[in-house]
Amino acid sequence: MTLSKTERKIIEESIRDIKDFPKPGIVFKDITTLLNNQEAYGVLMNHLYQRYKEYNLDYIAGIDARGFIFGAALAQMLGLGFVPIRKKGKLPYTTISEKYALEYGVDEVEVHIDAFSAIPNAKVLIIDDLIATGGTANAATTLVNQTGAKCVEACFIIGLSFLDGIKTLEEKTDVYSLIEVN
Repeated sequence: MTLSKTERKIIEESIRDIKDFPKPGIVFKDITTLLNNQEAYGVLMNHLYQRYKEYNLDYIAGIDARGFIFGAALAQMLGLGFVPIRKKGKLPYTTISEKYALEYGVDEVEVHIDAFSAIPNAKVLIIDDLIATGGTANAATTLVNQTGAKCVEACFIIGLSFLDGIKTLEEKTDVYSLIEVN
């Protein structure tokens, strides 16, 4: 299922571009304007519900922090559990972690070791607001699979297709971006 032209326009027009943030030359895709636009957020969440209602998912996993906004709402709509994939040191129980490269160093995400253990071979959808170079999404996918669950798809509101993140992640799982930026 893909967005209609009207739905795409509503969502695209609700996302604000911030030039030179967080540094010169970057055009930041600000989704806070989508979140506070009742129509756009409703169109987005309805589309996600329609897309994933037949996937027979067991969990939605949201990537820290904007993936929590979309993931928790979608999990509730689908009647599923939600699992946060957090930055290192934010989860209170035993975790597994995965490091990934940044342009200026290394970062790390983690998940509770038992996050998906209630359902053997759980089918998981990972969700976040944007995929650029794909480091965080690749690490999140690795973590889900290391727990014994299976990442069946990674979903992003915005995909920066001029970077290699989508292509790299497609080696591990299916990828769906609602809005592609070339």
